[in-house]
Amino acid sequence: MTAGLVTYRGVVYPWQCDQVGHLNVMWYVGKFDEATWNLFSELGMTASYFRERNRGMAAVQQNITYKRELFAGETVLVRSRVLEVRNKVIRFLHEMTLTDGGEVAALCDLTGVHLDRGARKSVPLEADVAERARELAVDADDAGAA
Repeated sequence: MTAGLVTYRGVVYPWQCDQVGHLNVMWYVGKFDEATWNLFSELGMTASYFRERNRGMAAVQQNITYKRELFAGETVLVRSRVLEVRNKVIRFLHEMTLTDGGEVAALCDLTGVHLDRGARKSVPLEADVAERARELAVDADDAGAA
């Protein structure tokens, strides 16, 4: 994936590594989670959006593919793109690469559902959010990212 929004930049810290000496899986998930919130913000779902409208997002499926081990001191970049937008659902892909050389370390394919936090039920995405998500999906496709 060469296109997509930059949604996270970070470093692998020694305390994030496990007994084998590489980044523990829980930290991959954490870095992808930070990328998710940055992506949502780009779509218009900011912290104030969630608070003021009593909305939320729930991950209903998450698939991670590990391509390369990461070690202490390495820096990573996550690019994200929208894959699919439905009435209440957004599916997106995160790609984590090394900043030194661009090698892919991991991919995370997520499906999120838009929620009314009070009713604890799924609700349609706001029109402006869905429109922005579709624009980003089109932009990623136009850039040749598949």
